[in-house]
Amino acid sequence: MGHPNLSTERRRVVIIGAGFAGLAAAKTLARAAFDVTVIDQHNYHLFQPLLYQVATAGLSPADIAAPIRSILRDQKNTTVVLAHVSSIDVGQRQIYAEGLRFAFDDLIVATGARHAYFGHPQWMAHAPGLKTIDDATYLRRRILLAFEKAEPEPDSIERRRLLNFGRMARRETDRAGGVKVAAQWPVLRYPNIFVIGDAAQAAQAFGLDSEPMPGVTPVANSSAATWPSC
Repeated sequence: MGHPNLSTERRRVVIIGAGFAGLAAAKTLARAAFDVTVIDQHNYHLFQPLLYQVATAGLSPADIAAPIRSILRDQKNTTVVLAHVSSIDVGQRQIYAEGLRFAFDDLIVATGARHAYFGHPQWMAHAPGLKTIDDATYLRRRILLAFEKAEPEPDSIERRRLLNFGRMARRETDRAGGVKVAAQWPVLRYPNIFVIGDAAQAAQAFGLDSEPMPGVTPVANSSAATWPSC
């Protein structure tokens, strides 16, 4: 988002968000004659593709997060600000964030995406998303408590219910996460993981049609699908 600027002063570039896109933009401008300000509501960059490993107790949160200031420490033209942006005044070229105000000549908005439930908002109450460290630690707590409750449970039906996990996915890379989760849980009895998406594509993509993985079941993404009791 840019505009003509006839001033001889250095252009002010503000980047909202320090995810992959925001950091890539900041690094690209490292040697440019701009004053760059990176604003993020966290002071760390999160490697989101590995959040599922935090959620399944394979990694700790510190393993997938790095301080933004450390990543950009060699960029003399860049300032990092910890703040939550509340509004943008495009006409006045101003950004407002927790009582702070930032003027800009060029604005890059790289705030990421929200969770998607593929047209089924009713799933939201039962299927927490996985976008932040808080999401991952919340899921980890629920998953580990389910295993703890299932371990001494004498009733096989109740034990199976406790170990039912659904993994909603649309893309093949997302469905892969569900399969990887099953492979890495170090338990004698496999959990029952239902990879929810295009069942035929999921089965073919990961070899579940020819060599099924114990505990992993592809489930069609359909409003008429019958879900196991979870």
